[in-house]
Amino acid sequence: MATNNIVNSLGIGSGIDLSTLVSQLVEVERAAPQERIDKRTETLKAQISGYGQLTSALDTLQTAVKTLSDGDLFNARSVAVPDSDSITAESLEAGAQTGSYSIKVNQVATAQSLAMTAVSQNQRDAALGKSGTMSISFGEWSYTGADNDIPDAFTVNADRAALSIEIEETDSLDTIAQKINDQASGVQASVLKVDGKFQLMLTASSGQSNAMEITVDDASLDQFAFNSANHANVTETQQGQDAILEVNGLAVTRESNQIDDVIEGFKFTLNKPSTEALSFSITEDKSAAETAIREFVDAYNSFHETVEGLVGYTRDEDKNWVRGDLAGDNSARMMINRLRESIGRAVPGLESGFTSVVNVGIRTERDGTLSIKEEWFAPAFNDHFKLFESLFSPSLSVGNTSVAVYQGSFASKAVSGNYQAEITRDPTQGQVVGGAIGHDFGLGALDASGGGYSFKINVNGAESDLIELTGNYGSADELRADLQSRINGDSNLKAAFGAVDVLYDSTSNAFSFVSREYGSISKVGFTEVGANMGTLGISATGAEVHGNSISQAGFDSATDAFTTSLDGSAGDYSFKIGVDGVESDLIQLSGTYASAEEVRAELQSLLDTDAQLVAAGVGVDVSYDADTDRFSFVSRSTGLDSDVDFTEVGADIGKLGIEDVLTGTSGVNVAGTINGVAGFGAGNVLLPNLDSDAYGLNLSVKPGAKAQGQFDFSFTRGFAGELSKLIDELAGSSGLISVREENVQSQLDALGEDQTRLDARMDKVSARLTAQFIAMESILDSLDSTSGQLEGLVDRLPFTSKT
Repeated sequence: MATNNIVNSLGIGSGIDLSTLVSQLVEVERAAPQERIDKRTETLKAQISGYGQLTSALDTLQTAVKTLSDGDLFNARSVAVPDSDSITAESLEAGAQTGSYSIKVNQVATAQSLAMTAVSQNQRDAALGKSGTMSISFGEWSYTGADNDIPDAFTVNADRAALSIEIEETDSLDTIAQKINDQASGVQASVLKVDGKFQLMLTASSGQSNAMEITVDDASLDQFAFNSANHANVTETQQGQDAILEVNGLAVTRESNQIDDVIEGFKFTLNKPSTEALSFSITEDKSAAETAIREFVDAYNSFHETVEGLVGYTRDEDKNWVRGDLAGDNSARMMINRLRESIGRAVPGLESGFTSVVNVGIRTERDGTLSIKEEWFAPAFNDHFKLFESLFSPSLSVGNTSVAVYQGSFASKAVSGNYQAEITRDPTQGQVVGGAIGHDFGLGALDASGGGYSFKINVNGAESDLIELTGNYGSADELRADLQSRINGDSNLKAAFGAVDVLYDSTSNAFSFVSREYGSISKVGFTEVGANMGTLGISATGAEVHGNSISQAGFDSATDAFTTSLDGSAGDYSFKIGVDGVESDLIQLSGTYASAEEVRAELQSLLDTDAQLVAAGVGVDVSYDADTDRFSFVSRSTGLDSDVDFTEVGADIGKLGIEDVLTGTSGVNVAGTINGVAGFGAGNVLLPNLDSDAYGLNLSVKPGAKAQGQFDFSFTRGFAGELSKLIDELAGSSGLISVREENVQSQLDALGEDQTRLDARMDKVSARLTAQFIAMESILDSLDSTSGQLEGLVDRLPFTSKT
């Protein structure tokens, strides 16, 4: 308040409006720096706005570009199916098989339904007082009886996992239905009210081989059983049957009425049998592709018009020149030029066919817009339509029949072009091979209902619950199917996504259990076996690795002997082995060996006397297979901790088939090179080196790829893919525009700081001028007072007189 009074009183003494004078003097000093800040702020805000418009224009263009980059666009199909109550057309996918088709429905698929009529309750949620295990297997029933309605024999569907439901005394019809439905197995359990009573109804998936067989392990659950020996308490209200149809006169059978694999890419539903065939055609639909190409040209020209106004000059309604918000911004012009230049250049990775949009008549005019030269475009489009897909959209090709190449999560980092690769090690799956089956099925079926046919199996690190075989098996294949179904139906393995394929070798009369996973995570082993499992050739499994075939010079596989004795001291036949987590000392073959058996015996002896393994109480058994010319190493322990691997190998031990990565009960990861650089193997997927041009592409490898040697694969994003990638680099969340906007914003922030400093300096200037004028006013006031005191002073002086 005191300061305001001083300022307001400025000029009172002198009569000058000093307050206005101070303000004017401050504004004069502020003017030049303030003008600089204001102009710079206006320019930067215009740039922010301009970049926003540029981003919006790029986003609009990106929409048209992404449509072109979709390979399905160039594989579009059209179909007109006549109205029919027997067939409903559901969908037609891109790439569907073209042609003329005739379909006649002879039989629709039905799903087996079972009504538990013997368990009728007044209340659906009342406890039943029953307990035990209800097991549901899936497969195909054969029937007897005059009406062909008495279940006789059941054949297990090995591809369907069996169910195991634990029933407790407190369970009701509702809770049992819920437990079944929670398994998400394709069985629909429901509780229905029939004649005033509630009963359980089970409906399987449709199809003849998806019917249910229900067995129980407690007499209290007999009213739920449906099998050849016990089915009187359950009513089969509908048998399962397959759909039967004729496609162009060819008989086709399917489990479901939803058909999606007869005519590739065409899905349809069977509703009822038909008396006449339904005819229709699937044809190529080129119109969508042509429309997308023309819309892209229009979108680009609209983009061009927008950016010309941003980086150049345009005329307003009054014909005055208007400067664009990004005129003079070199960064913006550089980005736009990059995009323009990409339009006409050859597409990276394309070496044949149409390699540029120029080849199909899309040209850049002198004013920068695009046009379509119809005399070039029409014949190219009509006569060479297949080449348009590779021109515009991504494509991959590979010269190895056991390798497929896919774009991975980081495909944007991959460089289009041709690559040379080689698979140096095929991926393998962990597996266990059983011994010969002790039961002779030629003398009769195997009855497992007496017990002792139980086991636990470890698959990929997850251990199953106890699995029990309780059926009557007429052949090894019936037993194989049930083994696979029960293993893959185990709740622990399903939760861990572990599954196996069970195979039967009639030559060795033995089962093998193969994990469905590839690589080092793929493991199979039996951790617990019942008393009678040995009859099936199955025992608790020790970890095992199999060597490669012996490749030592002078080895005769016919006699399993060396034509010239192997001298271990002449090379580096050394290794270290890990057994159940314990690593051995360095083991060296240094003797002279005449046969594979002598090598095996020496290996066994050296392993049995290794100090580290002996101290830990672990060991391995070494065997030799004359049919495959290879050694095997099996841990003497079983269970989850059983493990065998070679941790170090000498330069020559590989000639005896021993390497640091071997398959057996555990699988091995794929290994290979891309452009001479080792990739990273994860299961059956080979990933390129992190810093390589191919990084972002994934190679999916099947066994047999190694034998095909070096091969080439190529990758191109196509014109639209490359353009889309460039737009992302410019307008993406971390693109060049975003970086530029951050830079401009930081300059704006700096100007804000300049403004604050200028305001503070002007406050000081104002205060200084105010202080100076206050001092001046004080002097003037003092002089005025002095003037009053001097008035009449002369007249009062002595010895003076007036005139």
